[in-house]
Amino acid sequence: MTHLIRAEPYDLPFDPASTALLIIDMQRDFIEPGGFGAMLGNDVSLLRRAIDPIHALLSAFRKAGLLVLHTREGHRPDLSDVPPSKLARGKGETKIGDIGPMGRILIRGEAGHDIIPELYPKAGEPVIDKPGKGSFCQTDLELILKNRGVRTLIVCGVTTEVCVHTTVREANDRGFECLVPSDCAASYFPEFHETALRMIKAQGGIFGWVSDSARVIAALG
Repeated sequence: MTHLIRAEPYDLPFDPASTALLIIDMQRDFIEPGGFGAMLGNDVSLLRRAIDPIHALLSAFRKAGLLVLHTREGHRPDLSDVPPSKLARGKGETKIGDIGPMGRILIRGEAGHDIIPELYPKAGEPVIDKPGKGSFCQTDLELILKNRGVRTLIVCGVTTEVCVHTTVREANDRGFECLVPSDCAASYFPEFHETALRMIKAQGGIFGWVSDSARVIAALG
């Protein structure tokens, strides 16, 4: 059954049965006070604004029995999957694999790598561990989505201009239709958030659609 989400640059027709919610990198080290993001001098409250809208959308998807997926950016403990360029980038005092406030930074299995309690996955919700910014790079996300007959992705998470935007671009190239609810994505830099959303919906929706959580929930009916 076709539904319609009020969105920009125009309304998005979608079938809930072939729609999934993809929640990007809502990890403790990025989101929580005292985590690695805060340690770098970022205001994590700018990211935490997205928690309640994502939770409302997550609850609606769960209630409707629709597919929900989560991602986490991180690496193997031996760092064998970290490109040397990524390991060296930033030239800060701490880097991937160093000890941070919540364990080794961006290492799978560490406390900071895990998803925040407010949005923690339920049993049966796939968690995609990705080594890069995009959720399709070196993961089985595309296979999972195609096996489930997914055509439309509602993409949420952090940060808007990096992992969310990269994932939307990757999904667009693979033939998926993507919508980003503006209140369900966030950045440490508000100007980057706004620009990233404008880029998604520019030129008639070059990468996808932009809406908000209330309109998506209303469209689920």
